[in-house]
Amino acid sequence: MYPIALLLLLALSATGGHGENRQNGGHVSVVVIGGTGDLAKKYLWQGFFQLYLQQVSSGNSFSFYAAGQTPAKKATPIFFAILKTVHCPKDVSEERCAVVKDQFLRLSRYRQLKSLEDYRELSRDIEREVREEDLTEIGRLFYLSVPAFTYADIAGKVGSSCRPSGGAVWLRVVLEKPFGHDLRSAEVLAGQLGNALRDEEMYRIDHYLGKQVVSKILPFRVENKKFLNPIWNKHHIERIEIVLKETLDVQGRIPFYNEYGVIRDVIQNHLTEVLALLTMPLPTNLTNSQELLQNKLHFFTSFLPLGKKQAVLGQYQAYQSEVQQELNKTKDHVAITPTFAAVLTHMDSAQFEGVPILLISGKMLDERVGYARVLFKNDQFCLQANMVCKPKQILFYFGHGSLQFPAVLVSKNLFKPSIVEKTWKEVTDHPKIHILGSPLSDYYIQTPKVQREAYTELISQIFAGRKDSFISTENLLASWNLWTPLLESLTGTFPRVYPGGVDNADFLDLLLKGKEIDFKADLVLVDRAEDPSPKNFFVKRGKFRGADMVSAWAEELVQRLAVDIQSAAQTAILQDGVFHLALSGGSTPIALFHRLALHHFAFPWSHTHIWMVDERCVPLNHPQSNFHNIHQHLLQHVRIPYLNIHPMTMEIRRRICDEKDSATSLYREEIDRWIDGSKFHFVLLGVGQDMHTASLFPGTPAGLNANRLVIFTESPVEPRRRVSLTLDAINKAQQVAMLVMGKSKHDLVTQLSRVKDDANKWPVTGVKPTNGTLTWYIDYDALLR
Repeated sequence: MYPIALLLLLALSATGGHGENRQNGGHVSVVVIGGTGDLAKKYLWQGFFQLYLQQVSSGNSFSFYAAGQTPAKKATPIFFAILKTVHCPKDVSEERCAVVKDQFLRLSRYRQLKSLEDYRELSRDIEREVREEDLTEIGRLFYLSVPAFTYADIAGKVGSSCRPSGGAVWLRVVLEKPFGHDLRSAEVLAGQLGNALRDEEMYRIDHYLGKQVVSKILPFRVENKKFLNPIWNKHHIERIEIVLKETLDVQGRIPFYNEYGVIRDVIQNHLTEVLALLTMPLPTNLTNSQELLQNKLHFFTSFLPLGKKQAVLGQYQAYQSEVQQELNKTKDHVAITPTFAAVLTHMDSAQFEGVPILLISGKMLDERVGYARVLFKNDQFCLQANMVCKPKQILFYFGHGSLQFPAVLVSKNLFKPSIVEKTWKEVTDHPKIHILGSPLSDYYIQTPKVQREAYTELISQIFAGRKDSFISTENLLASWNLWTPLLESLTGTFPRVYPGGVDNADFLDLLLKGKEIDFKADLVLVDRAEDPSPKNFFVKRGKFRGADMVSAWAEELVQRLAVDIQSAAQTAILQDGVFHLALSGGSTPIALFHRLALHHFAFPWSHTHIWMVDERCVPLNHPQSNFHNIHQHLLQHVRIPYLNIHPMTMEIRRRICDEKDSATSLYREEIDRWIDGSKFHFVLLGVGQDMHTASLFPGTPAGLNANRLVIFTESPVEPRRRVSLTLDAINKAQQVAMLVMGKSKHDLVTQLSRVKDDANKWPVTGVKPTNGTLTWYIDYDALLR
């Protein structure tokens, strides 16, 4: 190994001797724990090489250590294979690059670090090297590129055995996310780290804060205050969107991803940090790290609480098989980890009150792109195409996508932004591409003169001791305090399945409803094929067994069905002056009855006739009577004329359901008398586990009789004797609704999605309105469980 002082002189000679005298610099030891891992290979060693390239001509000297638990003999060749891939920026000459790269390799070595004694020995070697080379030590930088569960142990060993002596020598320990799983775990981890390290020694890194466009947000806001101050508020901003779309899956990361999911992986940290920069109070001094962090902390206290109705979740179809393969799970294992999420947030502040803020991210989407978009209101209307009427927006474009380079874009009908920083330039060459609906020629565009990787930027800031682009303990806990309630409310939620890539089409499009968010399209039903590739993604969007389908959580589903029934009633009354509604009994529709009675005060009950789909052979006041159920939960609570109620008469001459009394004929005659063509306007049905509907059970051939409207049937359970409308009567209806709710119906729904039509074997498959419509109302518990 060459002496460090000699290597420094060699590197200085490659620059022509420029730079400060070596005495003005100092020696820094860099230790990357996990130094042969994926992150180190892709980003860290390139970042540290560029740090060396920048600093060596300023008189600083370095030692670089890759560390891990693998023995040095095995890991050293791997480490040096990684180092040989580092490269210089384009503005560095080949001669200088070759010299500095050679010195970087000579200054680097691998150390096995497992035990406390290993760490102590490392510290002694650093001290010996500094002493023998007559160097002035100024700092030690430990980068923990290892799983988060090892942080506390490693931090304890670093803090107790590798802390440099002398007050002028700094210690900096860099931590990669995740920083906890929720508020409680983050508090525990923060406490453990706090026992070993001081807060100023910890650098929690979020590489998004090193992206050039993200780090430009605050300077942009300051540079353009005269334009932005009047419009950066609720009176002018229509909404804010922060989007990170990825085309890759999560293969190879399943153990981590299946535990954390998309919200914890990128939304709670990356996208939230971007939002903070967009909406936090501007600091008076951009170089004051303490003020920046305090202003960001204020941002976290300005949000309305997040709950289940502020988020929608998705999961790409192949994820299930990837989990089963990588985690060695059986095919029965169901993973509900979301790979897509859209969260709608609102700030409780005078400046942004009522402004919708969307945070969206997902895997296996149609393109790789990231951006923050501030869309402004436009109350102007142009009769002819005019720039004035085009969208007004500011885009902080992180990179990739159709633009392919990082940039800040401002609509020309807003203002021309200032360029103050010398490292940025204006783009005047506009390729024929569109960005969020507008051609490039509609924007003023700024981009960095030289593109730099995020980790390179952040490593440089760590060396300089800047904390503003890192996560403080206070801000970390404030972020988890915001996100933990939402994550808890989403526990057990089944994500919508999507095929992946361009095949997603509009399945993940969103609909904002006040302060709530939902998918725009009805639920996507997926048949999980053996081959989970997008071409085998069998989708019936909003369809079930070829009929329309509505699906939602139970409460929302009942609300939708109630609205649809009232809409059908209003339409029927306009056309026919009357609305004929046939209702099934049982417990499933009780919530619907309550909804109609308590929330639909404008329902036209005075023009509505209530009919029975089926009835048990018990007196009408018996607790098991379907009519008794409907009366208890609906009829006695609404103002409906007595003559408009049509129960099935079960008891004639003190006999219950005696065929001699012709009860079925009497009800058929009543239907014929009141209803034109015996065609109900709306029929509400349910379905049993044996696939019966109404009281038409498997093996009830009379139910298929096209010449009868009402028949006696036999149930497999007590009370066995029943009266029911036939399939002919049901299929004459203008609208039929099939209501299926509850986890207990999941297997039934799965089976129903596969069986062929056979009304004798599975009566519900015989429900096919001749000239009307059938709609399935299936809640998420029944559909997805």
